[in-house]
Amino acid sequence: MKIRLLALLSVLLFGVSAQAYAPEAGSDVEKNTAGVWALETNPDLPNVLILGDSISIGYTLKVREQLNGTANVFRPHTPNGKRAENCQGTTLGVQKIDQWLGGRKWDVIHFNWGLHDLKHVRPESGKNSNSFDDPYQADPETYKKNLTELVGKLKATGAQLIFATTTPYPDGVKPARLPADAKVYNDIAVEIMSANGIRINDLYAACAGRLEEIQKTKNVHFNSAGNSLFSNQVSDAIKQVLPKKAH
Repeated sequence: MKIRLLALLSVLLFGVSAQAYAPEAGSDVEKNTAGVWALETNPDLPNVLILGDSISIGYTLKVREQLNGTANVFRPHTPNGKRAENCQGTTLGVQKIDQWLGGRKWDVIHFNWGLHDLKHVRPESGKNSNSFDDPYQADPETYKKNLTELVGKLKATGAQLIFATTTPYPDGVKPARLPADAKVYNDIAVEIMSANGIRINDLYAACAGRLEEIQKTKNVHFNSAGNSLFSNQVSDAIKQVLPKKAH
């Protein structure tokens, strides 16, 4: 009982711990150990940073390939470069944003948080839950507060910013996510982006009527067709705001 109380206190004080995280079923891209995430930069090209959850991991390497010779495309990864880092929800984002932004001048930042915020987690540990009786990782009010703070940090970089809307998913996915919550959280995010003059890359709308074709069954993750769809749309969005000298 004492251990459970201490764990709950830790979650309340510090948010979801990175140690509580494990890749969800269907997130095969997080198991990539090919050593391809680290990047040898070309100092003559603009720097692009992609921040987001496993959905963005699924399209990052394709975006890097499509922008080869046009931009250096980064995302957070493990120190040895063998695994991409999942930026998860805004709780982790607030904790690590300075680390992810540090040490480099960014020309473009393409970012998303939401899919982890709206999932349900066990209150005593912060680990994924399949019960809607358990709380959100970050309820809508907390999401709004955290995302507002993150946008302030991102704007301070002077980079061109692009927010990708959270992608949809079917009923019955695990951990527990209510399909309607994707729109609820996107509406909050779009309001914040509009107030800050930040471009929107509407990946949610790109999925309209196509989930059975591009998404894994009963899963939030996407197949190769979905990843290709997103990589094309993300690459195009980034190209539109790259410094003119990069074209």
